[in-house]
Amino acid sequence: MRTRLAIVGLCLLLAAAAVAGQTDSPAPPPLPPTTVEPGHTSDIVAVPEPTPLALEYHRSGLVLWGFTVIWGLAIPALFLFTGFSARIRTWAQRLGRKWFFVVGLYFAIFSVIGFVIDLPLSYYQGFVRQHAYGLSNQTFAKWLADSLIGLGVGVVIGALFLWIPYLLLKRSPRRWWLYTGLLTIPFLVLMILVAPVWIDPLFNKFGPMKDKALEADILALAERAGIDGGRVYEVAKSEDTKVLNAYVTGFGNTKRIVLWDTTIAKLDEPELLFVMGHEMGHYVLGHVWKTILFFAAVIMATLFAIHKTAGWLIARYRDRFGFTELSDVASLPLVLLLFSGYLFIVTPGVMAFTRGQEHESDRFGLEILQNNHAAATAFVKLQTENLGIPRPHWLVRLWQASHPTLGERIDFCNEYRPWARGEPLRYGHLFKELRR
Repeated sequence: MRTRLAIVGLCLLLAAAAVAGQTDSPAPPPLPPTTVEPGHTSDIVAVPEPTPLALEYHRSGLVLWGFTVIWGLAIPALFLFTGFSARIRTWAQRLGRKWFFVVGLYFAIFSVIGFVIDLPLSYYQGFVRQHAYGLSNQTFAKWLADSLIGLGVGVVIGALFLWIPYLLLKRSPRRWWLYTGLLTIPFLVLMILVAPVWIDPLFNKFGPMKDKALEADILALAERAGIDGGRVYEVAKSEDTKVLNAYVTGFGNTKRIVLWDTTIAKLDEPELLFVMGHEMGHYVLGHVWKTILFFAAVIMATLFAIHKTAGWLIARYRDRFGFTELSDVASLPLVLLLFSGYLFIVTPGVMAFTRGQEHESDRFGLEILQNNHAAATAFVKLQTENLGIPRPHWLVRLWQASHPTLGERIDFCNEYRPWARGEPLRYGHLFKELRR
């Protein structure tokens, strides 16, 4: 499932701030003939050993991850304890005068300064490192343009929505966390509706599938999965990356099936169909709604923890912070600092939730296609092309693995075949007859 949806729309209070602070898975009716590859369904696919380059990429990534965690705490703390956040608030008051404009101007200034501070780390992480490991085709101009577009999108989102939680802090200082948490639900729905049409195309070109036969097979699979009215888009991601990805996104008229051109180039058709079956599983199994409700609950609990602890910090360091109330927009770095700290604590639970969804989507893809070999080889190629590690350390899995490990996924593809044993399918009742 798309990781970007979680980042873009975590909550009203932090959605744009995340962008400003950034430095980037009964018997059914008969199967369509293109989905099963005879002679391959019983083959066992071995889990490949990681290459030396993949091991180096993984180890250096762990160091970088640890640094970014500390960095993400240090920068808001710097804004707070130097009183710089309060000075930005004062500048915004002089320019904006009215409270609504003060909030928007504060966030714009805060975002731009944060962007500049993060720029060296962002450049290394998103450009230098990806090129050093052969994972990127992106030019510096494209990287910089995407970064500036991301900044602009974040500022606009913040200007449009950040005033809401701060208004709630003023009007309901005891229950603001509850109301803000509840408001994340419609906000996330709005972002899922808007992002495919208005935000995603700002970064890459979305066009029709060039391979019309493959497009017809994907649409037939979508029809069988019960996804009606979807459109298939091919994204020109090869100008940015060599990494593979695909997803189903949007609601209603914005619903779309998306394939990166890198994925089309590297996977054969049975593998591509499994990947699409997996992504369709997220949609059919209601993972979008479950994720929205889950993250709303996590955000609400985290905001409650902030509500309980921020007052003590403000009382103790009010002179250094330069504000006395959490409802002062200058408190935004404090909210970000506490939010990051609490979110780090609950991350293992969040990762376990997303891994469960990814595992169920793997099961859905296997059941609707019944091609274990293609599913397993797709994961082998994902490991190879994305410099993946099949079985990382359990601590890495706790804090970083939003998907089951590649080794676990290949093993599951090899083992899960209830149709071969005459057992009922868990999702067989969801599959539809194809229209002739």
